Amino acid sequence: MFIGVCTFEVHIPDSGSLKTKRQSLRSLKDRIRNKFNVSVAEIEDNDLWQKATMAVAAVSNDRTHLNQTLDHVLDVVRAVPELDLIDHHIELF
Repeated sequence: MFIGVCTFEVHIPDSGSLKTKRQSLRSLKDRIRNKFNVSVAEIEDNDLWQKATMAVAAVSNDRTHLNQTLDHVLDVVRAVPELDLIDHHIELF
């Protein structure tokens, strides 16, 4: 069994309040959860309006499938026009 964790930072340039930020992130989290059946959470920068650090976790018996799933999650993040992906890191255990 393998565990994969993907952490990524996003910049939300059009966010003018925490409410706007949370709406954008909620939409992203729901999209990722529904499409990939993974766990998603904001883990840092909770009080900043235009920046968020998020983590995605998944479990699989196949290391290759797990890595591909986390890569596809990053593709979904990159496809959101109101978010800019700043940095990301994938770890497999």
